[in-house]
Amino acid sequence: MKKTTFVALLLLSAQCFADNIKVSLQDIETEWATIYYNTPKSKQSPAYHQLLNKLMVLSEQHPNDADLIFWQAVVKATNADHQDALTALDAIKEARSLLIKAIQINPETMNGSAYVTLGTLYYMAPKWPISFGDDKTAQEMLETALQINPNGIDSNYFYGDFLLSHDKAAEAIKYFEKAATSPARNDQLYADKQLKAEANLALKSAKERKINSSKGLFLSLFN
Repeated sequence: MKKTTFVALLLLSAQCFADNIKVSLQDIETEWATIYYNTPKSKQSPAYHQLLNKLMVLSEQHPNDADLIFWQAVVKATNADHQDALTALDAIKEARSLLIKAIQINPETMNGSAYVTLGTLYYMAPKWPISFGDDKTAQEMLETALQINPNGIDSNYFYGDFLLSHDKAAEAIKYFEKAATSPARNDQLYADKQLKAEANLALKSAKERKINSSKGLFLSLFN
């Protein structure tokens, strides 16, 4: 076999591998979004377990694929909502470890979404000594995600959510606006459309909170 032919075959094989993984990731994203947004709560946990099993099979074949590791973390973290407290705490710790591993392999995993998810875990998890919750680390992770993907729907939405949870409605508004108006990604169309809808609701809530806060400040002048 000629050397040039051999190289061409290698390149073709690499392209097929990349295409197969891409298709698999799109299927995983679609299945996760369908479970999260459309499946009745009572049926979500079994569905997450089935999806995780698929991910485990793929990850055994491609153990160093950062995107697959990322999705393992996402499924574990979202399924934690359906578990008892102790099991849920273990699940989010496992998710954190997986996200850290994905970032070590590729700091820009899922175009910054690994940092988004990690940051969200840090501000939603209970603080020490119960768990690893830490607002400072959460902010650092979320801001890193914004540096990687300043126009991302998820990076803007979850940073806005972080700010709103810390009573910074005025600051949160611009991030919700960005999330609501950013175009959905073709490879994550369904999930992005759902998150854009949530961003619009959050934007409305942030604006109402800002107005109420301003009214409260005004009325406090007369107390």
